[in-house]
Amino acid sequence: MPQTIKKNAEERMDKAIGALKRDLATLRAGRATPALLDRVQVEYYGALTPVNQLANINTPDTRTLMIQPWDKSSVSAIEKAIMKSDLGLTPSNDGASIRLSIPALTEERRAELVKLTKKFGEEAKVAIRNIRRDANDDIKKLEKGEISEDESRRHQDDIQKSTDKFTAEVDKVLAAKEKEIMEV
Repeated sequence: MPQTIKKNAEERMDKAIGALKRDLATLRAGRATPALLDRVQVEYYGALTPVNQLANINTPDTRTLMIQPWDKSSVSAIEKAIMKSDLGLTPSNDGASIRLSIPALTEERRAELVKLTKKFGEEAKVAIRNIRRDANDDIKKLEKGEISEDESRRHQDDIQKSTDKFTAEVDKVLAAKEKEIMEV
């Protein structure tokens, strides 16, 4: 039973790391990636729809995103959604597709992005600590009848080791993203 609790906790911690990586992928670090548009929602036939479900998004070069909607009538809606987003990008529309030029980042914008990166990292660490707390609570409940106090302590130590491992992984992911952002 405690092994199941530990396995479940590790799976949830792994999902927290995955969520952090997805969040960081949407940060603009000076180079074009289709993931930049993952959070952009387009008002399409009365429903908010992600851009990647309305169009083909590719990168002809490192500083340009090309958005080719499958339905040409959605071009203006996609353009409006990009302008409303917090990406700070201005789309250029040729009627059939949209081009996004990714400008080089200013030093101020780099500092803002690093702060945002750290915020995402802290949220991931809090999530991991909450998962640890939940797992430890579950083990303490087992201590009342199914396992001894020593076993409980050993399992809690195992969960702490997993927590430390995943927290170190968060730090590694953050360091890589900060390095990418600060690259000129």
